[in-house]
Amino acid sequence: MITKEKAWELLKKYNKEEFHLQHGKTVSFVMGYFAKKLGYEDEVEFWEVVGLLHDIDFGMYPDEHCVKMQEILAEEGVDEKIIHSAASHGYGLTDVTIKPEHTMEKVLYATDELTGLIGACVLMRPSKSALDMSLKSLKKKFKSTSFAAGCSREAIKTGAEMLGWELDHLLSETLEAMKEYEKSSKNQ
Repeated sequence: MITKEKAWELLKKYNKEEFHLQHGKTVSFVMGYFAKKLGYEDEVEFWEVVGLLHDIDFGMYPDEHCVKMQEILAEEGVDEKIIHSAASHGYGLTDVTIKPEHTMEKVLYATDELTGLIGACVLMRPSKSALDMSLKSLKKKFKSTSFAAGCSREAIKTGAEMLGWELDHLLSETLEAMKEYEKSSKNQ
């Protein structure tokens, strides 16, 4: 399997914008958080690699998102399981027909857009931090469809449904993951 370090190098090869690189790191951390939380400790690195690579094509090929990714990753010799899992987050949102089946794929589907929404909320906060953000505050921004309009609330809701979770549970756990990410980033 591709290492996290190699996945990071690939992400940087195809994405030059800091926003896309940061999003990859964030989603990778959130995926690792959920792997541990949901009892997939032996698959943490796999979940994190999928999180890093899930948007590898977005910087250069936004109109072919999740389709071009499969070609890029195959050419780079990435394992088919990683390609399939990463591409599944585009189900119903892009031209990809790979439906999220595994718990990891459902978590990716549910949290990809949500991490973007939480990130946008953080930028609007006086503290510029998730650490003092409440679930109530996140829910208020979630309901305001004009705020971070590019973050699909439908994908977030559908992801929660795929996982069999209440929306509040998904919001709360992902916010907690992002708080943990912020704490770990400050310690590095």
